[in-house]
Amino acid sequence: MVLARHCLAVAGPIARHSERDGAIAGDEPRLVRRAPRIPLVRVLEPAGHDRVAAANGIVSVVPRVIAIDGVDGEEVADVVGVVGAPGLDVALEPAPDSGLVHRASVPPAGRTYTRAMRVLVVGSGGREHALVWKLAQSASLTELHAAPGNPGIAAIAECHPIRADDAEGILGLARSLEIELVVIGPELPLVLGLGDALRRFGFLVFGPSAAAARIEGSKSFAKEVMAAAGVPSASKLAIAHPPCVVKADGLAAGKGVFVCHTHAEVDDAMRALAGSGGDIVVEELLVGPEVSLFAICDGRVARPLVSAQDFKRAYDGDEGPNTGGMGAYAPAAALEPSEAKELAAQIHDPVLVELAKRGSPFVGLLYAGLMLTPDGPRVLEFNCRFGDPETQAVVPLVESDLLAALAAAAQGDVSEVEVGWSGGSAVTVVLASERYPDEGERGATIDGVDAAEAAGALVFHAGTALHGDRLVTNGGRILAVTGVGPSVDEAHRLAYDAANLVRFPGARFRGDIAAAAVREAGTDS
Repeated sequence: MVLARHCLAVAGPIARHSERDGAIAGDEPRLVRRAPRIPLVRVLEPAGHDRVAAANGIVSVVPRVIAIDGVDGEEVADVVGVVGAPGLDVALEPAPDSGLVHRASVPPAGRTYTRAMRVLVVGSGGREHALVWKLAQSASLTELHAAPGNPGIAAIAECHPIRADDAEGILGLARSLEIELVVIGPELPLVLGLGDALRRFGFLVFGPSAAAARIEGSKSFAKEVMAAAGVPSASKLAIAHPPCVVKADGLAAGKGVFVCHTHAEVDDAMRALAGSGGDIVVEELLVGPEVSLFAICDGRVARPLVSAQDFKRAYDGDEGPNTGGMGAYAPAAALEPSEAKELAAQIHDPVLVELAKRGSPFVGLLYAGLMLTPDGPRVLEFNCRFGDPETQAVVPLVESDLLAALAAAAQGDVSEVEVGWSGGSAVTVVLASERYPDEGERGATIDGVDAAEAAGALVFHAGTALHGDRLVTNGGRILAVTGVGPSVDEAHRLAYDAANLVRFPGARFRGDIAAAAVREAGTDS
């Protein structure tokens, strides 16, 4: 099914689904405006088919098809949606020379169709908790749901026990709840095509198609796209010779990257990845400060958020194995917030153009992991979703309405979106289980979360569960404690003061998250 980016009305009867009684009605030709966040299908008189049957077929796959009159302005549109069979065959065709065709315009005062949003967030980690926490602050929100969610999310949204990678279950849930916007958090369901399944049934989705999500799902594909787009990245090496970086080509939950300085480390990396069964990519080892830059994308335009720096290694001093991330802070000291837009134009925009050329426009959050080398920025990786734990540091600094920005991207137009920055800093410290990243911890009682929140920190749940009325561990990364303040020093102090109030058996965290930025800020002051 095709849902046009702009709202169109066409000659011929238009199907309308009454939300009050579920009736299907055929109206005479009128100007139609798609209400914000509501899917709309344009219906032409289907030659050789019964119009009401066609309307029923369409409504069966689109939650709401609403016709609204009273919109000013008439202009010939470029394309119209044509129903060739009852609700099953919808395609984009050139606009006919005759017949009334309109482009969407601003309705007169007093006749605007307004509707607050019902939102479903897919995922269960600290990233999703941070997103739910921020989306809940939007004035346009009426209902907030999560699947499967976690105990922290359940304090804000209604949680449903459906796995993030259960496309059929998520689709059924979205239809039963009449969801207007689905925000997909983790990479796996995106790579598996959850966004495609939802869009086929008319839902607005913040998250790329499976084809566009290959930018994360395959390092080789990402390299190919960057080369075609002229975006600088780490060079591929034919032979794994130190110093180098050895990576799993596919998804690895942030743990498939090995920085190798010796032949022994290369051998260890090869052995570790050999069991995955996937391809292996070897790259040059770049030197410089690392920066994560998120951008909200509508398929054509990228709107960057404030930058962040994450800490992948398990132990202080960047020692130990790579993890999904042990902490982050924002904005990154190496990139001024004012420079983010210029860098996104250099890195994100060409990739959006290239993916669109390939018929896979990227709609969602495009995350560039960058190394700021002496020769300029180079891409280490692209991810197709919000990063974790960077989201827990970036989202608290978003001053504008994040829900409005995500909805605009899902509708295909962020040209009017500007994501504001509060001007402060945030530091996130991840509390992990003792044996993470090798294995997680389950069932140990967690204490001190209320005390950490009372101290002024934000506590985002990542690997937690409820056992009766006890909060217990349920994974490798358990909690993300975020301090927000006017300076990185104050945010750092708050984050660590609060982290020290949380207790569970085997709890550990890095003690050097943002430490260099704090020292640098102290030197500059």
